[in-house]
Amino acid sequence: MTAPGPRRASTLACSVVGAAVVALDGTVLTIAQPALQRDLHAGVGQVQWTSTAYLVTVASLLVFAGRLGDRYGHRRVFAVGALGFAAASAGIALAPGIGAVITLRVLQGVCGALLQPATLGMLRTAFPPERLATPIAVRTAAIGLAAAAGPLVGGALVSAYGWRAVFLLGVPPTLAIGLLALVGPEPRADVAGRRRSSGIAALDPLGAVLLAAALGLLVHGLVDAPRPGGTSTMVLVLAAALTAGAALVRHERRAPHPLLPPELLRSVPVRAGLAVLLAASAALFGTLFVTTYFLQDVQGLEPLDCALRVLPLAVLMVLGALLCPPLQRRFGPRRTAAAGAVLLTLGVLVFSRLDATASAASVGTASALLGAGFATLMVTATSVVVHRAPEAHAGVAGGLQQTVMNVGPALGVATATLLLALVPDAGFVPDRGVVLPALAALAALALPAALALPEAAHKRVDEPVGRRTDQPVSRPVDQRMDKPVDQRGSRPGTRPGPTPPGTRR
Repeated sequence: MTAPGPRRASTLACSVVGAAVVALDGTVLTIAQPALQRDLHAGVGQVQWTSTAYLVTVASLLVFAGRLGDRYGHRRVFAVGALGFAAASAGIALAPGIGAVITLRVLQGVCGALLQPATLGMLRTAFPPERLATPIAVRTAAIGLAAAAGPLVGGALVSAYGWRAVFLLGVPPTLAIGLLALVGPEPRADVAGRRRSSGIAALDPLGAVLLAAALGLLVHGLVDAPRPGGTSTMVLVLAAALTAGAALVRHERRAPHPLLPPELLRSVPVRAGLAVLLAASAALFGTLFVTTYFLQDVQGLEPLDCALRVLPLAVLMVLGALLCPPLQRRFGPRRTAAAGAVLLTLGVLVFSRLDATASAASVGTASALLGAGFATLMVTATSVVVHRAPEAHAGVAGGLQQTVMNVGPALGVATATLLLALVPDAGFVPDRGVVLPALAALAALALPAALALPEAAHKRVDEPVGRRTDQPVSRPVDQRMDKPVDQRGSRPGTRPGPTPPGTRR
């Protein structure tokens, strides 16, 4: 069941603003960290934990937060996350020391985990499946704008008011959308049917703990890899993550109410969409990591000049996101995503041919290809994941999508770091190293995953994902007596009711 027009508008506003605020928070923090370190007299490792603590917390809780939204309502969970995010941001702006900042960043990560899957879960329940691509495209465009504006806005705020102003920036919008989400009922279908299982066991707490451990360790290991001596630590942490993952698989097979619904994981379109997002985000952020150092350390550009060189990425990401829905309607998700994978791979390959004297036009061309390709893949794959998931599992699907979008960048940066360590003489000059060709190969992996996406743009899937459409449709069942209903709407053993005058039986 979908929401009426005004409810859809408020849902879209909450989703777009929530996603944009989270994206903006990550980019402006990078700009504010040097000033934060000086003001709080903190070490480099402590300042790095202001990012790591947030990332690990978010990644470990996203799927469980989506499960909470499926059971208790996405708008309600979103409101708690948004209001908590606002409170944590205000607390960080008033924090007296680095320890308080790190602690509040963990709290902010918990609230961000509640907020992010709900931005997709709310769209799934508020919009009909055939119209999902447009709100997801608007959401993606907002993320692109926030990512582009982050360095500029963050730099201006830090220069004028100090690092604390960066955290105050997100308080008004998250407070506003949190209050907006509390207004009105949940636009959810068959609420009673989703709550037949009651109690804490229905949330699968052990599965949530095991998944949180596996994802938290995975992200921590990948984020820790770029630091000096981080490679050996990464191996140990990833081994622990694999152990937790194996325990999770064993538990989920036996759990009466698994955290990860089997019918969702058996869906080929959902798995393909997640694979597309993982490969694309890893390739994009790994490439940006190398390119940033190339522009600043090799070509000697200032951070602002560096941001202007890659500005076409953000511009094409916004335009590509807005053009993606009509492309999907005309060509279908499979061909649209395949074209995006080709564009993204070409962008990485163009970057890989740059030398130390690369011009702004060359960097801009490669950035434009990256932005157009990534936006196309993100909108298309996200639409498929959210659309093809049953509405009862929309939150878990959103949590999986957001988890992949957190793991992918960490994987891309870790891959680039390890390859740079293996070929130290190449440095950050693209045409002398193996990093960007390897990332281009990673981007190319999005192509076979894209070819596994559905060919048709719209296909309503509110029934179990595992059911084939060419199988006979089961006869409807009367919910009161659990008896099959014949084609005339009567239960066996009963006489049909009187026929109104003028009608034929």
